[in-house]
Amino acid sequence: MVKPNLQMLKSQDSHWQQGDHIKEKISCNDADNSNVGHPQCREHAKHLRRRPRLREAMEHRLASGDPWFSLEFFPPRTPNGATNLIARFDRMALGGPLFVDVTWHPSGDPAGERETSSLRIASIAAAYCGLETVPHMTCFGQSTAQVSHNLQKVKDMGLRNLMALRGDRLQEESENSHGGFHHAGDLVRHVRAEFGDYFDIGVAGYPCGHPEAKSYEEDVMYLKEKVEAGADFVITQLFFSASSFLKFLADCRRAGITVPIIPGIFPIQSYDSLRQLSRLSGLAVPVQLRLAVEKVKDDDAAIRNLGVDLAVSLCQELLTAGVSSFHFYTLNREFATETILRRLGLWQQEPRRILPWAISADARRHAEEVRPIFWAARPKSYVHRTQAWDEFPNGRWGNCASPAFGELKDYYLFYLKGRASKEQLLMEWGPKLTCEQDVWDVFTSYITGNPNRHGHKVTCTPWNDEPLSAETLDLRDWLAKLNERGVLTINSQPRVNGESSTHAAFGWGPPGGFVYQKAYLEFFTCAENVKALLLVLKRYEPRVNYHVISSQGWAVTNLPDFQSVAVTWGVFPGNEVIQPTVVDPVSFTYWKDEAFALWTERWGKIYDEDSQSRSIVSTMRNSYHLVNLVDNNFPFTSCLETILEEMFVARSAFHGVLAGNVDEADDGPDGGKETTQTPTDGNCE
Repeated sequence: MVKPNLQMLKSQDSHWQQGDHIKEKISCNDADNSNVGHPQCREHAKHLRRRPRLREAMEHRLASGDPWFSLEFFPPRTPNGATNLIARFDRMALGGPLFVDVTWHPSGDPAGERETSSLRIASIAAAYCGLETVPHMTCFGQSTAQVSHNLQKVKDMGLRNLMALRGDRLQEESENSHGGFHHAGDLVRHVRAEFGDYFDIGVAGYPCGHPEAKSYEEDVMYLKEKVEAGADFVITQLFFSASSFLKFLADCRRAGITVPIIPGIFPIQSYDSLRQLSRLSGLAVPVQLRLAVEKVKDDDAAIRNLGVDLAVSLCQELLTAGVSSFHFYTLNREFATETILRRLGLWQQEPRRILPWAISADARRHAEEVRPIFWAARPKSYVHRTQAWDEFPNGRWGNCASPAFGELKDYYLFYLKGRASKEQLLMEWGPKLTCEQDVWDVFTSYITGNPNRHGHKVTCTPWNDEPLSAETLDLRDWLAKLNERGVLTINSQPRVNGESSTHAAFGWGPPGGFVYQKAYLEFFTCAENVKALLLVLKRYEPRVNYHVISSQGWAVTNLPDFQSVAVTWGVFPGNEVIQPTVVDPVSFTYWKDEAFALWTERWGKIYDEDSQSRSIVSTMRNSYHLVNLVDNNFPFTSCLETILEEMFVARSAFHGVLAGNVDEADDGPDGGKETTQTPTDGNCE
């Protein structure tokens, strides 16, 4: 009979630290640790892919003839609307837009810090949703100093694109009221004078002529002036016939305008929206179209279907004529635009992943190539906690300095909130918890996709706001069995040995490469399981690396000198080996603060403060441990399943000893008396 040996828990001082002390453990001889961010002591590896500027991406797509699309949104009026819009960004990103733009609302504090401000929405779309973003900016009625301030703010937010517009003239203001700008061309010249080539600038074009222009021909020449002032591309106002755009395009080319000109497509989604947009744009709705819309103006579904049919027909006519780009005015709705794109074959069914994790379009992070795996299901949180870094790891994570993660206290910032309402979470996670088994059942239902005992599907957990990823589906049966037995999994990946970089589930990076993964598992479990697991793991060193940590900071790891371990890497033609995902023990101690807090912040708080349900969640947060395991032998079948099965066997065999009779558990010289550094007891039953 094998006895648990507690001496192993303190076998090497370098591997045994209080979790919060690990954060201070690592020092660097060659870098200044006082710098905010993640200083790199090693030579940076060659970037896998420099993110192209927007104008470069446009030119490449137009030269290849590969059709593409972009989307326009406007800032919502309420904080709840902002939360919904961010969720919509994530869904629309799946279709693969080249960029999105966000309109400028002068009456809504567009450069302010509120959730509904234009620049705040634009910065969130780029940094947290990974969308190349073009914020609008108007200049009329603003001073030069105010415009310069707004431009600097756009740059400080990591945005490199701009839609330069004059904006509507306000009746109470004369053109000279602020001594600033009269036309969009003035703004373009100012941007180039103040910021050089930093921004890619878009301007508006009018296929039917600007309503204030003296003539159509004069308006085309004014567009040429805007381009000569420094504009990089043109997005047109809406139009109702393909011939209008094609004539405008030909006239622009004859005038010497060579930059990309993107047609603006307006799907009719309601009778009122068509009337309002016609009024604002100054365009007369063709009689035939107006009559067709009026016939179904009281039937929302019918008018939406009509709008979809008309937009598809318009785009198909343009495609036939050689036009390959489209800009959709979404009105913050997704159904019509997505339907049109799917019918045109432009919606990406399986978008290619540049890296295994969701990248940010923040210009400050363009060189970022490496992240810890712990935030795989919470990329927005990772971006939020690292937003103050002055540089980001590329090539290698490095082990020379402690990364300075910001605290995550703002769980309910609109871009970090979970998508499900409290009412939905009560249905999915249970209106009342009576024991820990109820919690286990929630985890199991999430993994299996089967309804919970109340008949509702569990679509998310506090640690995972999305359904299971494609690669996790390969592990579903095993993960379900683990969760049924109290090993509550929150992150995992299977081993991969040289799969194609275009593989549907595992692929990332450019075509022609091969990707690799070590088997990884991260989970919460009780102290009794942890004690048994540590005994079993001793037999699997050095093949398996592990890190165990409690909410109070007790921690044990066998990673030598707190070295990070690559768990995902790829080999691509013309590139060095890229390792974008690591298990880093220092970062794990920061992640544990967030991981444990999510128990109470997202789960416990859906229940009344003094309820049994909240008490159960709080107890599990305080008594369970967070564990990660890495099987380094990726060419072979993973041993993690065997390890956890042996853990269950060991715990069962020594249940009496592990439950409290520590003296019988150790034949070592200390007799197992040293218990201050052992896991806190917790009940798994």
